[in-house]
Amino acid sequence: MNAGGTAPGLHRFTRFVVSGATSTGVHVAITATLVNLLDASPVTANGLAFVSATLCSYLLNTLWSFSSRLHHRTLRRFAGVSLLGLALTVGISWTAQWLGASYWTGLAGVVLTVPMLTYLLHRTWTYRD
Repeated sequence: MNAGGTAPGLHRFTRFVVSGATSTGVHVAITATLVNLLDASPVTANGLAFVSATLCSYLLNTLWSFSSRLHHRTLRRFAGVSLLGLALTVGISWTAQWLGASYWTGLAGVVLTVPMLTYLLHRTWTYRD
């Protein structure tokens, strides 16, 4: 147990969730700003927002969630896990659409799969010494 009375793994996971929510907010804010104020295309806006949110996520997770140092090795690993998460998100969404399921089904598949997988990969690989 840590000083707050929670298990270290739960504490780290909670920080990971907060970091993810914050990064998602960054993504949404950048996309909405670029589309609504600068008349950017949604594809361009989401692409730029994804890169920005991923950088935000890397900084928050490295410095806060996993209490690690910024390092080119962890940045490369983090980027790889993030790209895997993106590929899984697109794959799950595409599969749900191909099966004729509601987009909510694909979204549920993404939400129930991708965050947990990326957390486990970060914990066991990205921030492994």
